[in-house]
Amino acid sequence: MTPSKPAAAMTSRELAAYIDYAILKPEFSEQQIRSYVAEAVELGCRTVCVNPAALPLVAPLVEGTETDLCCVCDFPFGQSTPKAKAAQAKIYAEEFPLLELDMVANFGKLVDGDLAYVTEDIRGVVEACHAHGVAVKVIIESDALTLEQVADGTRCAANAGADFIKSSTGFYTGGPQHGATVEVVRTMIEAAEGRIKVKGSGGIRTQEHFFELIDMGMDRAGVGCTSAAKLVAKQ
Repeated sequence: MTPSKPAAAMTSRELAAYIDYAILKPEFSEQQIRSYVAEAVELGCRTVCVNPAALPLVAPLVEGTETDLCCVCDFPFGQSTPKAKAAQAKIYAEEFPLLELDMVANFGKLVDGDLAYVTEDIRGVVEACHAHGVAVKVIIESDALTLEQVADGTRCAANAGADFIKSSTGFYTGGPQHGATVEVVRTMIEAAEGRIKVKGSGGIRTQEHFFELIDMGMDRAGVGCTSAAKLVAKQ
């Protein structure tokens, strides 16, 4: 979306409303998770995004706040079968008060050009979540893809009825991690053609980059728990 004003003119709370505050490292202790959730709530982030095992802990911590609950599904590799992936999503959507769920598409199939498989893989999760009023973001792991494949993945997600396309898990192991570069986010916005929202994720660590992506029309940002506060701090 086109922002109503430049990012540099936004308040800290307006900037925080763009952020999905990611608490996803598997080694985090319960106390660390609690501490990071408290910061996300204090900042006013749009959601906290957590692993499914953390949902029972985190759900009551955000209840009644401006910060909603999001979880990942089949993260970070997206290699479950479509049936299993949809079953996971159904469980999370039924059992927890989720605003959104971030699924990982089978990006190996994107590399293969099997767009029908990718679309149907996404569609099963979308149907399971939308039945419970949960929005779906689709991660395509852009660092593994060409820009043409990023565009293909964006169109697959839109065709499957997903709500957002998302650039990266932040856990890619197959090469350099660049995440939400200007080129990747621009490619997603152009391929989306207004049919699906765009979430930049991975590598958003400076205000300059964050502001540039917002001004381009990015709808949401996936930001690691160690970076969020400095991105919204007013100079």
